[in-house]
Amino acid sequence: QVQLVESGGGLVQAGGSLRLSCAASGRTFSSYAMGWFRQAPGKERELVAAISSGGTIYYADSRKGRRTISRDNAKNTVYLQMNSLKPEDTAVYYCAADQTIGELVAGHPYWGKGTLVTVSS
Repeated sequence: QVQLVESGGGLVQAGGSLRLSCAASGRTFSSYAMGWFRQAPGKERELVAAISSGGTIYYADSRKGRRTISRDNAKNTVYLQMNSLKPEDTAVYYCAADQTIGELVAGHPYWGKGTLVTVSS
């Protein structure tokens, strides 16, 4: 069982930056692939970025260059640095954990409750 708690969301102006954090419980954090997803109002949840247990990183193509995912296994935490934010980035951002990046997308990962990011124009 893995429990995930996101933080770092909030209101930011367009062009600004935020760093989201996801703290995970458990002693096996380093063995999990971790991902950040987002769900905008009226839209389906979508993958933003993911990082495997071995450090392989995947970004959704449209977000390359504006997003950096990283993990600190000593702190059981995964981060999402978001720069040059746009109003269309407004969404609830969720952290997820599973054995592989593929299972994050197609399986049944553990989910956090989400943190709201609002970007004003």
